[in-house]
Formats: sequence, structure tokens, C-alpha cells
Amino acid sequence: MRIAKARKSNSNMNTEDREAVRNWWLINRLKYNKGLIIAGFIAFTLYCILGPIIIAPHEEFEVTLIVMVFQGTAYVLMICIANVFYSMGWIIDLSFNKSNNQRFRQRLFALGYWFSVSLPNLLILSVMARFLIWGK
Repeated sequence: MRIAKARKSNSNMNTEDREAVRNWWLINRLKYNKGLIIAGFIAFTLYCILGPIIIAPHEEFEVTLIVMVFQGTAYVLMICIANVFYSMGWIIDLSFNKSNNQRFRQRLFALGYWFSVSLPNLLILSVMARFLIWGK
């Protein structure tokens, strides 16, 4: 029922405005994906630097080609899932940005961007914290 109300309230936005909103999100997708790729490299670098220092004293730790391929493949899958959620951005924008406010759109993008970019690094740091606290 809430979604139906949001759709009705947005019916005052014409087709041209709706297409402009969608295009805004499509144009900013490249920036979003660049941020995810950079965050992935930073997270992997943190893993390679901190792993021998924090994990190696507790269990075997090595970065091999197989590990790199596996983690790279897993990260590409994560980027695909993140892009599904990114696509929900313009849907949320159309549903809740009743006045077609650019500031709302930019804040929604920034919230999703920084959340998505911080996740890979927070994951690595949480693994390192676990080894520092519990040793396994």
C-alpha cells in the first residue's frame, strides 16, 4: 500500500523527468563502479600487508595465484550484486523524491556509494580484528 501511494504521489513527474532521473543514475554508475574497484584493490592490499603480521602467527597464511583468482572472482560477483542494489537507487529516487530534488538524489547516491565502498575494507579489518582479539 505504501508503494502504491509513493507511485501515485510521483505521478506528477512527467515521462521526460523520469527519464532524466534514470539517466542521472546511469551516468553516475561509472563513478560508483570505479569506487568499488579502487576499494577492492585497497582491501586486497590491506589483506596482503596485514595478513602476514596478524594472521600468520595463528595459522598458515600465504597469498598464492589460486587465492588471488578466487578472491578476484568473488569480488567481481560482489560488484555485480552491488550493481543490482545500485539500480534500486533510481527506483527509490523516483518513488520518494516527490519534488525531483537534485540534493536528495545526490545524498542518496553518496549514502549508497560510501556504504558500498567501505564494506570491502570493513570486512578485511573485521577479520584482522578477530585474529587480534581471539587469535583465530
